Amino acid sequence: MDLREAVITIPAIMVAVILHEYAHGWMAYRMGDPTAKEAGRLTLKPIPHIDPFGTLILPAMFILIGSPILFGWAKPVPINPLRFRDLKIGTFFVSIAGIGMNLMLALIFGFLYRLIDAGYLDFLGQKTILPLAIFFAKSVLINVILAVFNAIPIPPLDGSRALMSFFSIKYWETFYRFEMYGFLILTLLLFTGVLGRIMYPPILFLYNLFMGG
Repeated sequence: MDLREAVITIPAIMVAVILHEYAHGWMAYRMGDPTAKEAGRLTLKPIPHIDPFGTLILPAMFILIGSPILFGWAKPVPINPLRFRDLKIGTFFVSIAGIGMNLMLALIFGFLYRLIDAGYLDFLGQKTILPLAIFFAKSVLINVILAVFNAIPIPPLDGSRALMSFFSIKYWETFYRFEMYGFLILTLLLFTGVLGRIMYPPILFLYNLFMGG
């Protein structure tokens, strides 16, 4: 990844992770929990959502070391499930809201990329089209990766909370206790290559789907 491509990619990461968190807060508000709104996090303004390390420093470090990938995250939106009108339904929809947002963004950016590929935006000029094409393509890939990764049913990822909502509430404590081991399991799966083998097929399928093959 050259410097120009990397710099274009950072805004793509910011859009993906910030709107992912916003979607959680918005859905929680719709389910009866105004915690995110009360905390000033139910906004599309980027600053309240930026995590200095996860949103800025970490992606910059990837650029400096010449990493072929970029990754990051935003501040988690505060949510209080006890304020949901229905605990199980609210937990399910809030859990999948971020994944749904990332898939919707991938669909939108994929459509915009295909407009460029079909020549409909040639009037913008080559100097504008090339950065836009890179931004749209990277946005599709980043949003697909975030959606697939968060769908994994290992705590504390969104997929585990969605799965938890199908169980009786008396078993939820087991899920919460398991969260402290979740990052260790994910790290182990990452460094052994298992996580990549799990994620690659759905990422490839969705990326080609949104990019039009």
